[in-house]
Amino acid sequence: MPRPRQRTETGDTYADYLTWNDNERWEIIGGEAWNMSPAPGRTHQTVSRRMAFESHALLKDEDCEVFYAPFDVRLAHADSADQEISDVVQPDILVVCDPEKLDERGCKGAPDWIIEITSPKTASRDHIAKRKLYERHGVGEYWIVQPVDRVVMVYRLDPDGRYARPDVYGETDVVSARAVPGLVMDLKRVFTHLPPSLSAPGLDPPAA
Repeated sequence: MPRPRQRTETGDTYADYLTWNDNERWEIIGGEAWNMSPAPGRTHQTVSRRMAFESHALLKDEDCEVFYAPFDVRLAHADSADQEISDVVQPDILVVCDPEKLDERGCKGAPDWIIEITSPKTASRDHIAKRKLYERHGVGEYWIVQPVDRVVMVYRLDPDGRYARPDVYGETDVVSARAVPGLVMDLKRVFTHLPPSLSAPGLDPPAA
């Protein structure tokens, strides 16, 4: 399960993050750092691979780019210094359509679309902390994928810059990512033949 790092008096920043152990995965939300070890489990990786592959195939002739963890997203203004950035995440999958937000370190600014693939041990952070974070920074569309239940919850920004009530889709639905024109995901391709030891409700897969 993700665990918090001992917080500094003023909170952790991206400048601190750059000095930490390269063999560990960390995220910072509101100045609080979380270790994302251990590595995601098999079901998580299967779903992530399928969704990333579908996204790449659909966007191969478009200007938008698909990335997947580990890939740093610094949720900050373009002119923010490293020591001023207190939100750094590694979404499972993301799409960025503005090349000005991309550099060798990853993405600086809000991606157009983010997917988090959750587990019982990370659900509260994905549903509460990250939903608020992505809404605050203006991520156009946020999908929460629940492999055990085979459900996808889709949050989209309304004209006031807030996430409306989520649309909920099941394993046979086809879903359009409105924030990324042309990206339509067939959930049958995502959820069919998941590893049987982890796909049944009630089982507890490894932390993502």
